[in-house]
Amino acid sequence: MKNLAGKTAILTGASGGLGSHLVHALAGERINLLLVAFPGVELPKVQATAARETVRAEVLVADLRDASERSRVIDHALKKFGEVDILINNAGVEYSWAYHELTASQIAEVLAVNLEAPMLLTWQLLPHLLQRGTGHIVNISSLAGKAGPGFQEPYSATKAALVAFTQSLRASYRGTGVSASVVTPGFIEAGIYTRLKETTGKQAPALLGACPPERVCRAVLRAIRDDCPEIVVNRYPVQPILALSALSPRFGEWFNRAIGVTEFFRRAAEMNRRP
Repeated sequence: MKNLAGKTAILTGASGGLGSHLVHALAGERINLLLVAFPGVELPKVQATAARETVRAEVLVADLRDASERSRVIDHALKKFGEVDILINNAGVEYSWAYHELTASQIAEVLAVNLEAPMLLTWQLLPHLLQRGTGHIVNISSLAGKAGPGFQEPYSATKAALVAFTQSLRASYRGTGVSASVVTPGFIEAGIYTRLKETTGKQAPALLGACPPERVCRAVLRAIRDDCPEIVVNRYPVQPILALSALSPRFGEWFNRAIGVTEFFRRAAEMNRRP
């Protein structure tokens, strides 16, 4: 999908963290936008940001934990715009806790927002995209889905699942004009990492670093334009480490401990436990 101007995209998680930066990047390409968030306090602000780029931007407050709300997203987009070309599943929830200390509702929330919502929004939109013979889905994953850091079980599981989900979509719909990409960032100087940094008083492990959100936004646009299967985004190259970890899981475990990833999230879990 080389020419993005005039296309229409649904962006979830639009009002905070990476989402607000994605709004600016997408609007800069003159893409029409349905901006979805919950509770959506900042949606008018990000809508105004998009409007300054002279694109059409609509907003929708929708709780993606709720099945009926997820259905309403696609219905609303088609009603407002008539056609949808791009779905960017960006909304995400994260809890840094010891797994046994999480509540069942917290685990369910992470599963619902991070995995059920992308899968079911995609499922509902696919017939429309297939009928038109064009469309692209972008799933925002995380390096947590590849490295499995401690104190991140639900988050890591959902982000790993998004990678596999994207691979299956590409295989199933090859040749139809409809495709999918997954963008897999490490620590981003926005959203979840900003909150974790404030909670722990610590920076990301030095060998990983944190990358600016603009790099992730450029990766999202490149994924759509070039139909990339997956783009890993990190301050420093990590693909060799990921390859070694896949060949030797014990090495991956050691590496996470050695560079301080496990300790970073352990610290977050300890701080969250405090009253």
